[in-house]
Amino acid sequence: MTRTAPSHAPAIELRELRKTFTTRSGPAVRAVDGVDLTVQPGEIVAFLGPNGAGKTSTIDTMLGLAKPDHGSVELFGGDPASAVASGRVSAVMQSGGLLKDVTVEETVRLVAALFASPRPVSEVLARAGIADIGGRFVGKCSGGQQQRLRFALALLPNPDLIVLDEPTTGMDVEGRREFWNAMREDSSRGRTVLFATHYLDEADAYADRIVLVSKGRIVADGSAAQIKNLASGRVVRATWRDADQAKLMRIPGVDEVELRGDRVMVRAKDSDAVARYLLNFTDAVDLEIVSHNLEDAFLTLTTDAATADDTDFVRTGA
Repeated sequence: MTRTAPSHAPAIELRELRKTFTTRSGPAVRAVDGVDLTVQPGEIVAFLGPNGAGKTSTIDTMLGLAKPDHGSVELFGGDPASAVASGRVSAVMQSGGLLKDVTVEETVRLVAALFASPRPVSEVLARAGIADIGGRFVGKCSGGQQQRLRFALALLPNPDLIVLDEPTTGMDVEGRREFWNAMREDSSRGRTVLFATHYLDEADAYADRIVLVSKGRIVADGSAAQIKNLASGRVVRATWRDADQAKLMRIPGVDEVELRGDRVMVRAKDSDAVARYLLNFTDAVDLEIVSHNLEDAFLTLTTDAATADDTDFVRTGA
């Protein structure tokens, strides 16, 4: 099947996407609540959010595995079914789809037979880092090796867009690094990557852009640095025996004071004021000021969204 979508079309375009699930008891659950998202070809986008935020429901709808209640989905300017059928889109999901009693290589060859022009089996096995276990039964593979096998299967049609739902679950540190180096190389050649993960360090290190969702809505969209800047304030750490927590809390701009033995940690909007107090009026030593990391921003933005009546969407950047 030929690929006829215009080259200038976005890889992903979601407009006012909504998806509600009914339950046997209790009210219906709005899993996706008005998501607007555009991803251009060649981008690596991290799709982050707490459990129940709507990530998997959005991905399922994006891939045509679920029908939206409202809104539209376009992949490369066409509908998801056409993009998937033409081999322009592949996905690596968390589980399912593997036969335990066949070998790794046999699995790849079986799936390759479904495509008109698949990539060579040896190539995708090597690309996924499992060429050395081609003769191993799938049921004897570790969780990380099975996830690499799913990745190999997704590479068979040489897709323009690959969607990854927790792709490195079960992989060791070296395996995760190799996987993301391969993704970065593919992106440099024009392949679009959208991934959901609980490993925030992966999003920080490898994503060009982070889309943060909570309660079915996008609450922030930007680079890792821009997302981190949305969590206001810094953390001041120091060694101070018998620290006076009450006095620290009275400093303007202090949000939280935590004591860990002789170490004190102060979260504050005005870190300079805290530092001046510690240096001038206490015997605190080993003082350091640390900016928020992605985890801090993640917790701040998703917690605020979960408790607000109406979530404000924050798009960062110029």
